[in-house]
Order: sequence, then C-alpha cells, then structure tokens
Amino acid sequence: MDSVLHEHDRLRGWEVAFPRHAAPLDGVLLAGFRDRSAGGLDMRVIPQPIVTVVVELGDGVLAVENMGGSRDLRSLAAGLAPGETRVRADRVDCVEVHMSPVSAYSLLGVPPAELDGRVFGLEELWGRHEPRLREQLTCAVAWDDRFALMHAFLARRQASARLMDPEVVASWERIVSRRGQVRVADLAAACGWSRKRLWSRFTAQVGLTPKRAAMLVRFDRAVRGLAAGRDAVEVAVTCGYADQSHLHRDVLAFAGCTPGALGPGVTPTAEPLPTLTGAARARSPRAS
Repeated sequence: MDSVLHEHDRLRGWEVAFPRHAAPLDGVLLAGFRDRSAGGLDMRVIPQPIVTVVVELGDGVLAVENMGGSRDLRSLAAGLAPGETRVRADRVDCVEVHMSPVSAYSLLGVPPAELDGRVFGLEELWGRHEPRLREQLTCAVAWDDRFALMHAFLARRQASARLMDPEVVASWERIVSRRGQVRVADLAAACGWSRKRLWSRFTAQVGLTPKRAAMLVRFDRAVRGLAAGRDAVEVAVTCGYADQSHLHRDVLAFAGCTPGALGPGVTPTAEPLPTLTGAARARSPRAS
C-alpha cells in the first residue's frame, strides 16, 4: 500500500499523507499528518458528518478545549457535531481516521449516539488496545506501515462487530446522496418504517435525528463551498437553503461563527465523505 504525499502541504511545513489505494474497509478514510516546522497546531474543529479518530504518536499531546473544559489526550474520538471545540498541540505527528456513522457503529465499540457530540479519549473506548496500537504506530516510521497497521487493527474489530439496522444504513446513505436535501417522511417511506420508528432507531444508532443529520450533511457541503471562496449567496442557493439568512443561522448553530469565518483558509474534510458504507453486510431487517 503506497502512500502519496501532498507536496504543497510539505512546503507550508506540514507533511500530509494518504494511502494511494482505497481503504479495504467501507466508509473509512485514513490520513497522516506531521508538523515538520514544529509550528504547532491551533485549530477550530468544524462539525462534519463523520466520526473522527486521531492517534497522536510519540510523546505528543492534544489539548482539547470545549464547553466541558480542557483535556490533554494522546488519542481521541470526536462524535458527530461535537460543538465548539479547539484542538491545540505543540507538535503533531498523527494518524487520523474518518469514519461514516455506519462504520463507526461497528468499529468504535459504542454507537456514535453514545459519543453524544463530544470528544472522548480513545482509551475510554478501546481500553488496553489503544496504548498498544499507539505504540505500534509510533514504532512504524513509514506512512505505508502506519496505514497498514491501522487498517489491520480496524479490520479485526470489524470482524466481530455488531451491524447497524439496514433501514438506518439506507436512510443515512440516502441523506448523503441527496446532500441533505431530503424529507424525513420520504426516508421513512423508502425503508418501510413509520416516521416515529425511523426517528427512534436512527437517533439511537447514528446519534442524530434524521432531520439533524440532513442539516449536518447540507452544512458540510456549504462549508466546502465557503472554504473554496464562493459567495455566501451562491452557496445558500446551491446547498438548498431558503436564503442567506437561513445559511447564516445554520452556520452559527453548528460552528458558532458566521459564514465569513469559514472562508478560504478553512480546511474541511480532507476527502469527500465516504458513502460506500457496507449496507449489504447489515443484518436482516427486523419486523416493524
């Protein structure tokens, strides 16, 4: 598995690596980050429709600040829409994993709903496996080796993992494919459930209501447009907002800032959100 480095990031003092080939796990993306300039990190976390896992290597520490206070973590898992959060570090050398909620349901060991939009130390979720994994990743200097180790670790977890209801998987995939522009009633009709049942099962397994999930997917698309330098009015129209003030309210609710603060220079998810989330492997539908 050969990795590819983004040279423009290296020139800014950051080494950014991605596996050259697609991950063997559906709904999972890996990336590696190394701060070669020792300039440190001070980053506002922008809510995204993914669960993010970060494993910091060596003696590095990630200082996470949010409404719950400040914590120093060597690795973390951030749930969907973690609220206003900042991450700071003196120097960064880490492997980052982006998981769709469907994949996270199987790989984290707890449903994304139990993360409740917060940031957890990964050891709280993976127990004794976390320090062992971090040690192995630290000893593997090459990105290729680090990615292979992470893929193997996640594959072992998936082999014995529980699976999300196929109706919930299908609803999530429909939300993503429609870029958040979908009615909950249509989701329920498509999977053959009542709206109330879909609302309950989806929220319990994904961690957001179907409506909130659709809002987050639409917001994520809007952030990409704003980060690319597009005008807020154009972004509002393209992403299906009623008007610019509607976009402004959503940005304020999710990110705690105005659309102008999410302009060029803000880095959204490194790659498009995974939509191949393994629906075929979900367990058989239950009787509704």
